Amino acid sequence: MPIVLYDGFLIIYGCELDSECPCIRILLWLNMEGLGDANEINARCLSASFPQLWSQWQLLDSILPTGGFAHSFGLEAAMQSRLVTTTDDLKTYVIHVLENAGSLLLPFICATTISPDAQTLRRLDRLLNAMLTNEVSRKASTAQGSALMRVAASVFSEIPCLKTMRGEALSSGELYFHHAPVFGLVCGLLGFDAETTQKAYMFVTMRDIISAATRLNLVGPLGAAVLQHQVAPVAESLSTKWMNRSVDEACQTCPLLDTVQGCHSYLFSRLFCS
Repeated sequence: MPIVLYDGFLIIYGCELDSECPCIRILLWLNMEGLGDANEINARCLSASFPQLWSQWQLLDSILPTGGFAHSFGLEAAMQSRLVTTTDDLKTYVIHVLENAGSLLLPFICATTISPDAQTLRRLDRLLNAMLTNEVSRKASTAQGSALMRVAASVFSEIPCLKTMRGEALSSGELYFHHAPVFGLVCGLLGFDAETTQKAYMFVTMRDIISAATRLNLVGPLGAAVLQHQVAPVAESLSTKWMNRSVDEACQTCPLLDTVQGCHSYLFSRLFCS
């Protein structure tokens, strides 16, 4: 959250956008004369940032109805094809999914977090739609992205441009609403920095696929918690490896997973959408 000292006043802005953006909100305006010591100033600044911090936590909460738990990232198809049968197989699969997410999607998330505007979202949304050759993963991405945009526009009413952008996109039909650029956009408008946003996306991906493994009876709830803790250092290293790359560097690193996920629509019986 940017803090500016101007003409004897401490101004804290709500999002890192240019001065013309309607989303800029002054959360605190304090006269610097007679404020007391630094601890008191810091305490008052922290209290002003609490509403934004709670919004950021809510965005990462699993209770937010964005549809992430309706998708298994191809895990269901991998299980039925016997590629994943043991806990070790599951751990390897989760790591490969995170590798794919980092190499392909983090560049889009980084770009939209740095420039959370309609023009950037439109350009990257179209580009990602062209890059996702797997029909199943493409539909899953647009389904989750559309749900996230709808929820964010309704819940985070303090950011009116979200509702405006969604309305314009729906009326024009120009957006596919892919999840990665929408996630970066919402995080950018909520005050996340690029590094935190990219790590948050890796965390959400890891959380959702391990949750899918639990519902597929590949691992129990306690085992899922242990697995998530074990994979966390790997997720951190993968985040660092693929962080802050340009969209031109986006690529697939584990094509087998993409192929397996593409077989999901051919399953005779299935629990998940992808």
